[in-house]
Amino acid sequence: MAARLKEKYQKEIKGALQKELGLENPMAVPRLEKIVLNMGLGEATQNSKMLDPLVADLAAIAGQKPVATRAKKSIAAFKVREGMPIGAMVTLRGDTMYEFLDRLISVALPRVRDFRGVSTKSFDGRGNYTLGIRDQLIFAEIDYSKVDKLKGMNITIVTSARDDNSARALLRQFGMPFRTAA
Repeated sequence: MAARLKEKYQKEIKGALQKELGLENPMAVPRLEKIVLNMGLGEATQNSKMLDPLVADLAAIAGQKPVATRAKKSIAAFKVREGMPIGAMVTLRGDTMYEFLDRLISVALPRVRDFRGVSTKSFDGRGNYTLGIRDQLIFAEIDYSKVDKLKGMNITIVTSARDDNSARALLRQFGMPFRTAA
């Protein structure tokens, strides 16, 4: 069975975006390419065992096994050596990407305390959107009793859009709750 948002994109969003953006070629309509979840843990420099619960949480949220990210270069002030594990990341594509976006928009974001919408300023100029989350407990997959430390994460949504306006239109069609300028 295909993902709900993927079917919605194929049947409704693609045509609506083509009209909204004034595109003649249906292949030029922006689409999702991948979603990258990244959790960094600075304290992992002193104790590498702290990375295990982080990896387990990220695996539960994403539905696939994360990859440990390692330091690219040594920084003496932070007590980091080149090659030390300092975080974890997952790249989602295909149906799992659409499933995750569906859960993020409909379940996780409404659970954020004092939620007024996500910022419209977090686009990078090339049609990609990055969202920072302060704690992992907003995801239903995380067991509250097993969490010893709150860890934030970055969620980067990579689209095929060439500019921010078409990427914003794509995400708005998916139902991303952008903050209204008041």
